[in-house]
Amino acid sequence: MSQIAKNFGITEALASLYIQQENNGTSTGNDWFGSGNYITSYSPVDGAPIAAVSVTTKKDYEQVMAKAQDAFQTWRLVPAPQRGEIVRQFGEKLREFKAPLGKLVSYEMGKSYQEGLGEVQEMIDICDFAVGLSRQLHGFTMHSERPGHRMYEQYHPLGVVGIISAFNFPVAVWSWNTALAWVCGDVCIWKPSEKTPLTGIACQHLIATVLKKNNLPEGISCLINGDASVGEFMTTDTRIPLLSATGSTRMGKKVAAVVGARLGKSLLELGGNNAIIVTPDADIKMTVIGAVFGAVGTAGQRCTSTRRLIIHEAVYEKVKEALVTAYGQLNIGNPLDENNHVGPIIDTDAVQLYLNALEKAKAEGGEVLVPGGVLQGEGYESGCYVKPAVIAAENEYEIVQHETFAPILYLLKYSGDVTNAIAQQNGVVQGLSSAIMTNNLREAERFLSHAGSDCGIANVNIGTSGAEIGGAFGGEKETGGGRESGSDAWKVYMRRQTNTINYTTELPLAQGIKFDL
Repeated sequence: MSQIAKNFGITEALASLYIQQENNGTSTGNDWFGSGNYITSYSPVDGAPIAAVSVTTKKDYEQVMAKAQDAFQTWRLVPAPQRGEIVRQFGEKLREFKAPLGKLVSYEMGKSYQEGLGEVQEMIDICDFAVGLSRQLHGFTMHSERPGHRMYEQYHPLGVVGIISAFNFPVAVWSWNTALAWVCGDVCIWKPSEKTPLTGIACQHLIATVLKKNNLPEGISCLINGDASVGEFMTTDTRIPLLSATGSTRMGKKVAAVVGARLGKSLLELGGNNAIIVTPDADIKMTVIGAVFGAVGTAGQRCTSTRRLIIHEAVYEKVKEALVTAYGQLNIGNPLDENNHVGPIIDTDAVQLYLNALEKAKAEGGEVLVPGGVLQGEGYESGCYVKPAVIAAENEYEIVQHETFAPILYLLKYSGDVTNAIAQQNGVVQGLSSAIMTNNLREAERFLSHAGSDCGIANVNIGTSGAEIGGAFGGEKETGGGRESGSDAWKVYMRRQTNTINYTTELPLAQGIKFDL
């Protein structure tokens, strides 16, 4: 363990998380690492190895699936409010271990410690939401056209739900899915990113203690580890009726094709190319805060990160000047040090993609307003620390049309009314998050109307980054169309059934059809 890890208590955090589990088993105990080759988790904070985790083999996977299927037979018969009680206990366990889990998220992924704590808080919040939901899994009653008949709809558990999560939110997105799936009566198999496997193991330890305490099958929550080839175990598996996948659009298209070919369901949360529109009536101070956090928070590695700032020509120079000043005040360094605003990006491969994007933007004619580059020297030995960059560009640039998972912000200019800005904002293939900064009611309402933003999330006077769990999260177009977290997103984890009951002594047919024997 590196000196940074020792100084910031990573060893203690790991110990407090991992000593919780005592029983053995393929999916939750000591054997749950599998029997395959090992992958090592390296911290982007200092480049040091944290631990090695065994890759799940096909044989391991079949054992996990067997446990999950057996557990479903028990779990689906547990009344939903009692399932909610288990989720409540898991939420309490997260509260107890919020600090060490948040610290591990920060060290393994590279986001700031405060963001790591915030991610665990999202897990706690979705548990609270799911507890209430467990008493509200409602159906609908309709009037039948036949006398003496009653029609209604109800929802039943799907079975085994597969979850593939990404490195940038290594634990929160899993909880969005699994907390809802659990109260719906499903069991889950989770493949965390191969870049952040230890946070997945930590979460599995915590839920395993809750299941053991309540004498429930360990297969309610299962974990597998490895790269895309391990994820393919789930995408091709007809025993998994729903696969939730978070990641790049390229990955999502592959998942959708394979799952669709077997007529399974996929819930996709893919790329974003998010924009903030800044009108002449915008509050500049609010705009700068929202834009800077949106662009550099999590080192630009959020699917909701702000990639484009579309500014009216009347305030363009003023906003540009304020942004350049704000960027000059950013502290870049160890994310466990709360004095720093920006930590590292995930690995050196991501660094190269960042550098390629900067060169491409300049080659296409972009003007560098805040230069980027890789930081070197003491504290930056991992090679994963980069400077957040700002480039004046055009929406039509090829590089602007793509999502670069790094802290690069493109400044775009518009003239005329807000309709022109909305056209630029919608003029990309992604459709996740969007925002407008304005004190003009007509502009705000136009942005939110059916002729406005085409994204799944549209905000007024807040940035694109971050979302509350009470609302459904997801986007349109090449973002995948999925919805997770709040509102009625729970329905995707259940199968819908229409029921008709005849309580008479006759059998009238629908549409008045006569069939006499």
